[in-house]
Amino acid sequence: MRPDLEIIQQWIEPGSKVLDLGCGDGSLLHYLRTSKNVHGIGLEIDPENIQRCIGNGINVIEQNMDRGLSNFQSNSFNTVLLTQTLQALSKPDVLIDEMLRIGEKGIVTFPNFGNWKSRLYLSSKGRMPVSKFMPHAWYNTPNIHFCTVKDFDALCREKNIKVLTRTVVDLEHQGSWYMKAWPNLLGEIAIYHITRETAE
Repeated sequence: MRPDLEIIQQWIEPGSKVLDLGCGDGSLLHYLRTSKNVHGIGLEIDPENIQRCIGNGINVIEQNMDRGLSNFQSNSFNTVLLTQTLQALSKPDVLIDEMLRIGEKGIVTFPNFGNWKSRLYLSSKGRMPVSKFMPHAWYNTPNIHFCTVKDFDALCREKNIKVLTRTVVDLEHQGSWYMKAWPNLLGEIAIYHITRETAE
């Protein structure tokens, strides 16, 4: 299992209902089912990943998230996951709204394009970065919305979304006190646990 998924699974309650948007091969849902008795459904668009999910006994729906989630009823899941997919969506803000309509809580992870390595590469070379962190050239990248930690924090404020937990890590998914102090500059991957603000 990917190291970021190790962090995420700690925020998911045993026996809960989980929707994993862009579930890949279903490895997280498989782990949650076997270790936490979670009832999970995955959404995936890649045919090979769909076959892997089916082979692992994962309930998976072939669906393009850019077309919305109107086929899901409000409040039908405890947690909705969106891992390493936010930046590839055409309307990520709308999908965040949908996540919190159909789920009590959401977990979102994305590459932090405000990281110092991206800034240094762009300022020193004058070109869009290509690295392990961002392995695609500008013309063939699936990333269409470059987001930073500060951008996502601002989106949460604008939409009255409560951040339950925010973690930033490096590519090895290790955190540190200095990443906590300067998350937008030093964090390479951002991991958010969110819910809707409730009126008190």
